[in-house]
Amino acid sequence: MRAFSKTDKGKKREMNQDYVYTSESKIGNLPNLCILADGMGGHNAGDYASRYTVETVVDAIKKDTDKEPVCIIGKAVQEANQAILEKAKTDVDLDGMGTTVVVTTIIGNEMYVANVGDSRLYVIGDEIQQITKDHSYVQEMVRRGELNEKDARVHPDRNIITRAVGGGNPLEVDFFEVELKDTDRILMCSDGLTDMIEDEEIFKILKEQKTTAEGIECLVETANENGGNDNITVVVIEPFSDEVKTC
Repeated sequence: MRAFSKTDKGKKREMNQDYVYTSESKIGNLPNLCILADGMGGHNAGDYASRYTVETVVDAIKKDTDKEPVCIIGKAVQEANQAILEKAKTDVDLDGMGTTVVVTTIIGNEMYVANVGDSRLYVIGDEIQQITKDHSYVQEMVRRGELNEKDARVHPDRNIITRAVGGGNPLEVDFFEVELKDTDRILMCSDGLTDMIEDEEIFKILKEQKTTAEGIECLVETANENGGNDNITVVVIEPFSDEVKTC
């Protein structure tokens, strides 16, 4: 497996509250692991929430003796949720903090995915396919047929999320299992990318660039050129390659 990642604070934010982790090596009983989190809260709280969540998930997975990937990831995310809630009680500056999270591991041709919030995971093959479902106020309206996708992109409440790590107990986590083709690539990203670039343009950029690393650079540059309203984090995984790089 080869994973490329880049994170950028964008043009409007004072700090970067996104956090990313990639490993092609075994983590506990998982053969590889990629995590992306987009924090929210006060000046430092969002940054703390995303980093602390990722670190807690990784530590929990390292210690877990379970063999089932969904169980391993699910327990780790629940542990992170409890840790964030407990930590917020100890520091007034961290009160109300939370974060999205999307987690994936690839075992053979099977990809296992968990998500909370509106950070996304796509499969890039002959087309672009969003695997995760956004837990956001606007996307709930879209799913109920009350709003179309075009209007959802510019809706003033599009960044209000309905689920977050740290948002309370119990935490509902969505899980997905996808069978991958040998030529598929995986895209994980925060909403700082998808709010600035439509899916078909993302697909076009990744297909047209000579390398995955160049594709990621172009995605971040384009998101910033289109406004850069939020932190931008992009991870692209080549599941059947064997080198990890960060650009």
